[in-house]
Amino acid sequence: MSATNTLDIKLQGKDYRVACAPEEREALLAAASFLDAKMNEIAEITRSSGERLAVMAALNISHELLALRQSPDKAAAVDAEVARRRIKAIEARLDTVLAEQKQDALF
Repeated sequence: MSATNTLDIKLQGKDYRVACAPEEREALLAAASFLDAKMNEIAEITRSSGERLAVMAALNISHELLALRQSPDKAAAVDAEVARRRIKAIEARLDTVLAEQKQDALF
């Protein structure tokens, strides 16, 4: 798989390389940002880590998704959450670009 079809993400301070079609890059960055925030939130409350933390985050996110599917009137809340995730993904992207520019300026 070429570098253009992968994406490096960070969850809980660990780097992961995942397969990603170029047109899905922004959505995956938003999803990774959302997942990292959810894992941080749960870790702070439960003091969990590793596999247990990942399972707890997956269960929480699945529960939220199923609850939203059962309550169409909560669609507005979904739109706000999508916007927050998109903003976080853009912020992460900007941080990466700015860090790269600082590295380039050093050399």
